Formats: sequence, C-alpha cells, structure tokens
Amino acid sequence: MVKCKICGANFKVITNTHLSKHNLTIDLYRKRFSNSKVGFSLNVTKLPKNDPRYKKWRKSLFKRPPSWNKGYTKNEHPGVAKISETFRKRKIDNFATWRDEARSKGKIPKCYSEFKYSKELAFLIGMVLGDGNIYEHERTESLRITLGTDKPELWEYTAKVVKKVFKKKPYVYKSKTGECMVISLYQKKISQRLEVPTGKKTLARLSLPDWIKSENEFLKACLRGLYEAEGSFNIHEPTYTYKLIFTNRNDSLLDEVFKALKKLGFHPHQSKYKVQVSKKEEVFRLKKILSFREYNCRVV
Repeated sequence: MVKCKICGANFKVITNTHLSKHNLTIDLYRKRFSNSKVGFSLNVTKLPKNDPRYKKWRKSLFKRPPSWNKGYTKNEHPGVAKISETFRKRKIDNFATWRDEARSKGKIPKCYSEFKYSKELAFLIGMVLGDGNIYEHERTESLRITLGTDKPELWEYTAKVVKKVFKKKPYVYKSKTGECMVISLYQKKISQRLEVPTGKKTLARLSLPDWIKSENEFLKACLRGLYEAEGSFNIHEPTYTYKLIFTNRNDSLLDEVFKALKKLGFHPHQSKYKVQVSKKEEVFRLKKILSFREYNCRVV
C-alpha cells in the first residue's frame, strides 16, 4: 500500500483518477513527491499481441457495457441536448479558451483568406469537380476526394496537393465499403474559396472559375485534375483507334471540358456522358500537356 502525500488515503497505486481531485497529474505529483507506486508502470496496450495479458485484456473489452452515449448524437441524447441548449441560451462558449490558445500557437488559423491562384489550386478544383465532394456541416465544411486503391500514386499525389493548398495535412484512409482511398479534410469556407458548390454534383450547375479559364496554364492544370479523376486513355491497335476520354454525368461540366479543349486548340467530340479526343496526334499531345497518369514529378 502507498499513502497519498496530500490527503493521506491509502491505495495500491496512486492514479490520475485520484490525483484529479487535487488538480494534479501523475507527472506533477512525481516531481513534488515520489515515483514509488505512482501511476501504472505497464500499459497493456503496448504489450505484444501474443502476450497472454494482452489477450486477456482484449477479451475483457467484449464484456464491457456499451458507452452511455452509444446510438445518440449531441442533439438526440436528452441530457447532452439539455446542456447544449442551456449553453446556447446563456451564450456560453466552453471552447473559447481552447480556441484562443490554439490560434495563438498556430494550430488553427485566425481567419480563412482566399487561396492564391496557382496550378496546384487549379488541379485540385478539377479533382474536386471530378471525384470529390464538399459537405456542409453546422459549423464547418468537409472535403472528401475518393480515388481507387488501384492507383496509389494518384491518391498519394492528390493528398500532397491538398496539403500544399490548404496548408493542413488531410486524413487519408481506406474505405470500409469499397476498394478506394478517401482523402478527407475539415475547414471553414471550403466551397466559397474553391468556387465549387456543396452537395451532390449530378444536377448542379458546374462551371470552371473565371481565373482558370482566362489563363491557359491554369486551364491545363484544372483539366489535368478532371482527367485524372474521370479520364481514360485507350488504344486499340487493330483498328488504329486512339482516344482520350473524359466521362461524367453532369452536362454543364461536360460543356466546360468541351469548351476548354476547344480553347486549347483541340477538336473534341461530345456525346452523352463523354467528351473525347480521337485524332492520334491530338490524343498524344493532350496526354503530354496534361501529364496524364504521371506522378513522378513535383506537385504540379
């Protein structure tokens, strides 16, 4: 047994749970008093997975009752909803201190300024219009770009571009429902700054930002993002067929891609769900301009 130097209570081990009553942590207590029997020296989560103690701990987790808030959201749970409503009425911001400290340390920005026009930004806008979505939440927005696991260089490259544009590392994970990787990021005013609408894009009126259409280099970078997301390069040698195809179900986006290719001097053909370049010389020239499926270069 060990006696707490503050209140005199006896314990097998003095833990954070007890020390929190004295507004202390284990580290502070050790510095002030002693290391003997203060805190657990062994953390079961760090044991090897074949260790009997680790296996016993893992098995014990299945016997534990579910957490008190399982199956509820903040607004659905009666207790939490009441606390939340009280805070809202009294205009209590319980994150104000944390937010001010995080801003002073640079963890979160003090404001969200407009993005600087660049090839990286143009590429990202094309990628979002193709394989991305922007979701609107109560206090923020989220960006999600979903790409196939069969193209690891593409999603790794895209994650680097997202990090460079937003100056924030995105969360990259494998989807549980399919063979795809998801690049996810939360931030305010994503839609406004990217000039891409939130929600489903199928029936939305989509257009490329004017600053992209006014500069050919930006236009090429944006087309690259679109083609990396929804493009395909096809060769059928027996029939001498060469095609670089952009596929999408949004008519307004197909129109934008068609006009962009015309502006760059190509002769595309537009049909239902597709815009394709079919002349051999143009196919290879467009592929080279877009650096299509080439990721061993610097970020755009």
